[in-house]
Amino acid sequence: MTVRRTVATAHRVLRQLRHDPRTVALILAVPAVLMGLLAWILHGRAGDFNQFGPPLLGIFPLIVMFLVTSVATLRERTSGTLERLLTTPLSKADFVMGYALAFGLTAVIQGLVVSGLSFSLYGLHVSGSPWLVVVVAVADALLGTALGLSLSALASTEFQAVQFMPAFILPQLLLCGIIVPRSQLPPALHWLSDVLPMSYAVDATRQLSTSATVTSEFLLDIGVVAMFVVAALLLGAATLRRRTQ
Repeated sequence: MTVRRTVATAHRVLRQLRHDPRTVALILAVPAVLMGLLAWILHGRAGDFNQFGPPLLGIFPLIVMFLVTSVATLRERTSGTLERLLTTPLSKADFVMGYALAFGLTAVIQGLVVSGLSFSLYGLHVSGSPWLVVVVAVADALLGTALGLSLSALASTEFQAVQFMPAFILPQLLLCGIIVPRSQLPPALHWLSDVLPMSYAVDATRQLSTSATVTSEFLLDIGVVAMFVVAALLLGAATLRRRTQ
């Protein structure tokens, strides 16, 4: 892997995104609109938005980036673009890291937009630093990007890539602690939630919701999310394949 080829790949992906306004709207607008809808739904119910808002502030970008990245990566393979690129000196690691860099930059903008609106227009309040919530939101978006890159290797069509969302994301929504605290889950489900990345993303935002200081639990949760991001990118580079062999 070389920095020059990785940056060139990222530049190509960003150039493609610039000419795809619908995808840009999906990435930037959908999480912000969903947070606004949540604030509207919970308007007048004191404290509810501050309780449910921070975890969903991280989950919405994760889901959107997972969907966009998995479909975009698969499209590169099914269209033959990946095969043509891999006949050049570009390696699989260059391809994956270039995509991660491009969508990572997009995730930063996404996190700033949705967090800025949540803390200003929507009236979200947390005990901890709002900037740390932004960091968590960006980390969750990066996690969605990494998972999308990794799992796209298992799909053969864009429809199959979309199917991974209910198969992989929705169970995590049920087990991450938003509906029932993870400590109250049956033992088998509690153990399962311990190995799912979304659980730590939600735990990190809950720490900021209730504590004005940076706790060791928060640092551990962010560290685990970061490890999942790295592991997913490495897996994506290892499993990326052409459409034909």
